[in-house]
Amino acid sequence: MALRFEVLGRFNRARAARLTLPHFVCQTPLFMPVGTQGTIKGLTTNQLEEIGCQIILGNTYHLALRPTSELIDELGGLHKFMNWPRAMLTDSGGFQMVSLLHLADITEKGVTFQSPVDGKPMLLTPEESIQIQNRIGADIIMALDDVVKTTITGPRIEEAMYRTLRWIDRCIAAHKKPNEQNLFGIVQGGLDPVLRDICVRGLVERNLPGYAIGGLAGGEDKDSFWRVVAQCTALLPEDKPRYVMGVGYPLDIVVCSALGADLYDCVYPTRTARFGTALVPEGVLKLKHKAMAEDTRPIDPTCSCMVCKNYTRAYIHCLVTKDAMGSQLLSYHNLHYMLQLSRDLHSSIIEERFPDFVRGFLQKMANTQKPLLGCPIIFFLFHLISSAA
Repeated sequence: MALRFEVLGRFNRARAARLTLPHFVCQTPLFMPVGTQGTIKGLTTNQLEEIGCQIILGNTYHLALRPTSELIDELGGLHKFMNWPRAMLTDSGGFQMVSLLHLADITEKGVTFQSPVDGKPMLLTPEESIQIQNRIGADIIMALDDVVKTTITGPRIEEAMYRTLRWIDRCIAAHKKPNEQNLFGIVQGGLDPVLRDICVRGLVERNLPGYAIGGLAGGEDKDSFWRVVAQCTALLPEDKPRYVMGVGYPLDIVVCSALGADLYDCVYPTRTARFGTALVPEGVLKLKHKAMAEDTRPIDPTCSCMVCKNYTRAYIHCLVTKDAMGSQLLSYHNLHYMLQLSRDLHSSIIEERFPDFVRGFLQKMANTQKPLLGCPIIFFLFHLISSAA
């Protein structure tokens, strides 16, 4: 195992920890920007270090297609290839079962994709996924799981959960670098609490370095999503990191951190930037709106990032529909926002002011997130932060 996880502070379920990986010592809660093919669109690795990025996520499926894992391996691994000195996580390629379902055929052997590059079939087995990730060289690698949307019901959910448990054993057997890379298992089971329980217990029996909660943020309602996270974090080991996959909305990260999760990733901050939207404490700010055309304020007057220090809303408004610089500046700001949120969560737990931080966060979000703040799980959250640790 090439990982050390030390809990430094707690408030009820929430915890702040030090996660020591081969390439970097990280603080959790922690948000990971998504760099599908070895890049965060529009930003250099120096800029990512500048804003405090600790881990970048790479996509196994896309990297295997182009430039190929063999080439990456020949050139010294993805860290060297993309000039990134800090930690890295690669997904298994399993998410493409959902995002590229029209190109995929799922069997017990693995997943056969029709390549979007040249149309040729590509079989991704648990063994091949691990071999590709071993060549890429990330600090954390993910087991191939059978992924289905949470909006699907019926026997397919149970089939996918049990297949995920069978595939984890194949992934463990195929993993050739356990002293250099950490293999995480992924909890599946849809919105069914019985299936989630079976999957969690099955994965915990394998004593993996860490665990992910997968198959969420796919269209289910927020309360159902948060309930699954609450269930899984309550069952997963206290001394291992817990990673909620595909989660990038600030509210979700605060709620899931209060429920005991540690790691998150999502394309949302950079994707929404390309549509001219900035993340701010009150929710979002749409820079395309005409009201921004003569607004000389920064995106967020409370933000310390380079963009807010140097550019006005009016300037970025001029760029967002006409120049790539607009999306680059917003991507920089949005990732800074997410990484600062992670740091604030960590410090508020360490300094024993987590309840005040959460209350302040929710109060600022009240106008834009009012329907979500009425969810039963939010009342549960208030109970958590109001009760004694």
